[in-house]
Amino acid sequence: MSTSGERRFNALVVEDSPPMRKMIVFALSRVRELDVVEADDGVDALRRIAGTKFDIIITDINMPILDGLKLVKRLRADDNYKDVPIVIITTEGAAEDRQRALALGANAYITKPIQAQQVILLVREILSLD
Repeated sequence: MSTSGERRFNALVVEDSPPMRKMIVFALSRVRELDVVEADDGVDALRRIAGTKFDIIITDINMPILDGLKLVKRLRADDNYKDVPIVIITTEGAAEDRQRALALGANAYITKPIQAQQVILLVREILSLD
C-alpha cells in the first residue's frame, strides 16, 4: 500500500504519571500508522474525546478525579465509543481488578511494569496492523 493511501489511526493515552505516559507514547510512536494524543487523567480524556474520534484508548486505572474504570464505563455508554478498543495498563494485578475492567468493557489488561514491545504488539493486533 502506498504511503499516501495508508490508513491512519488515532490513539488516546490516558495516564497521570508523566514518565509512564512518555514511555507508552514513545512505544506507540513506533507504530507508524498511529497518531497519539495524551491526556493526564480521565477528565482530560473526556475533554479530548469531545473533539476527536479515537480508534483506540489506552488508560491507567489509578488516576485522580475520574479513574480508568469510570472512564471505561463512561466510554461504553457513549454511542461513539461503545465499540472502540480500550486497553488498560495498570499496577493493579489482582484477578478481581482484571475481571472488573474486562466486565466493564475493556478489551485488554496489561499489568505494569510493561515492555514497550508488549504494548506495540498488542496495539498492532487490536487494530489489525500486521
